[in-house]
Amino acid sequence: MLRMTGFPVPFDRRAHRLRRDRAALLVDRAEPLLAAITERLLDRLDDTTRRFTRALDLGGRHGLLARALRARGIPVVVSADLSPRMAARAGGLAVAADDEWLPFAPASFDLVVSALSLHWVNDLPGALIQARQALRPDGLFLAILPGPGTLAPLRAAFLAAEAETAGGASPRVIPLPDLRDAASLLQRAGFALPVADAETLTVSYPDPFALFAELRALGETNALAARSRRPATRTLIAEVARRLPRDGEGRVAMPLDLITLTGWAPAAGQPKPLAPGSATVRLAAALGSDEQGAGELAPSRLASPKPAR
Repeated sequence: MLRMTGFPVPFDRRAHRLRRDRAALLVDRAEPLLAAITERLLDRLDDTTRRFTRALDLGGRHGLLARALRARGIPVVVSADLSPRMAARAGGLAVAADDEWLPFAPASFDLVVSALSLHWVNDLPGALIQARQALRPDGLFLAILPGPGTLAPLRAAFLAAEAETAGGASPRVIPLPDLRDAASLLQRAGFALPVADAETLTVSYPDPFALFAELRALGETNALAARSRRPATRTLIAEVARRLPRDGEGRVAMPLDLITLTGWAPAAGQPKPLAPGSATVRLAAALGSDEQGAGELAPSRLASPKPAR
């Protein structure tokens, strides 16, 4: 995948790899959260009657999702992670591979999955194109990545704490796609029947330092290219911890805005979406409900792509 010379990139991939290398020794501490994400991906697989034979787990960390896929009866499952140390922990067929430069031949898999990894790539459209190219015709792509509401209280606490203790804030907030943009990215990457939907998972921690420890165990600490290279001071961390909201028991609740991407590699004979305006029955009549104006409807948590430009 080529990049334009001088084109700014948001993430320092080398720094992110080193953080994942460090996390290889700690990732078991984050297994309850990773298990919850894995369960959600497996639930989506249950929505299809397809039986898969060759799967790729992108950003597989220590192989939790890959093991779950093998337990579902998929005979060949490859786990790929940017970190060689993390890949070494995955067992089975595991490779150290960059999500931005996939080393797999076209049509190598009939299933590609990814859990909480693709938000760190600098060229997400390009990474999605490579994932689609690695799929056989009518193969399934399924991924979960965090949306813009993820860890919102922590982000606000860092901004306020740095403004007070250092007179200004350094870059700490990674750019994340919103729901509709995520659906559009699937369409741009050439997937058929693209869908993106979102849910919010709230994770509770006994104190702020348990939250910080889990972020390190996931390899999710700051790897922005424009980040400050100075280590965070104890004063700053203490101020961030003080500013985080807590419940009556002193626990810290963090929202994870999870966006699920689903798309199929194009193939002959796939169902095609109907053209706009071709419906012959109103949706309200089909559902047996009263029709309301657009201003009366709750915001949707299901997105189809924007029209291609």
